[in-house]
Amino acid sequence: MRKSVIASALIAAGVALPTLVSAADAAPAPEHTFTSNVGVVSEYLYRGIGQTNRKPALQGGVDYAHASGLYAGTWGSNVSWLSDANSTTSNSLEWDFYGGYKNTVGDFGYDVGLLQYFYPGTGYGNNPNTLEGYVAGTWTFLTLKYSHSFSDLFGWVGSKNSGYLDLTATYELVPTVNLIGHIGRQKVNGSSSNGASYTDYKVGVTKDFSGTVVGLSYITTNASEAWYTNGYGKDLGKGRVLFSLTRTF
Repeated sequence: MRKSVIASALIAAGVALPTLVSAADAAPAPEHTFTSNVGVVSEYLYRGIGQTNRKPALQGGVDYAHASGLYAGTWGSNVSWLSDANSTTSNSLEWDFYGGYKNTVGDFGYDVGLLQYFYPGTGYGNNPNTLEGYVAGTWTFLTLKYSHSFSDLFGWVGSKNSGYLDLTATYELVPTVNLIGHIGRQKVNGSSSNGASYTDYKVGVTKDFSGTVVGLSYITTNASEAWYTNGYGKDLGKGRVLFSLTRTF
């Protein structure tokens, strides 16, 4: 626990100051915490698949956390993948809502929750809005997470109960600089010969400038070009370099 310079000096001299020491103890963590974030990325990639047809995206969100471990939040980004795939579809926004509970036990942490992806617009075929549940465990710099769809996955007909399992390592090279490695496996139910399922990979580095995080990474997948090429002939799972800039308040 932190103590004032004067209190520390007097204690070193053998003077008992219980009142001073107690008053200088660190304040308890707040019961309610609100944070927000805004960022820009050179392209919005979700599980390795392009969402904005190789164009930049503006993103942001708001989060609430309770001291008990309960949390909730919302996040949004511009997207184009639905209208890129079908010119009769009108959609330019992904809007997410989520909530759950997380806590830590020593070096271990856990997180369980629900996430609703919402795509306002018109002209859809199958409904792209998706509800997923997730559970994650962390140990020091490693996070293992599983996400399970309770609805059809982003409009794939018959893809209910699809799952995504991923492992992410965030290792601090030096203070404020992190090396990031990631591998994930997306299983899509209902696709012919399982052709829509794939694995994605990421390696990158981030630098935190007092709340402003700059990131540079390379992301690629083994997704089938036949399944993940949009209406403009772009292979959405092809490897590329991603730049990001995010500010947290």
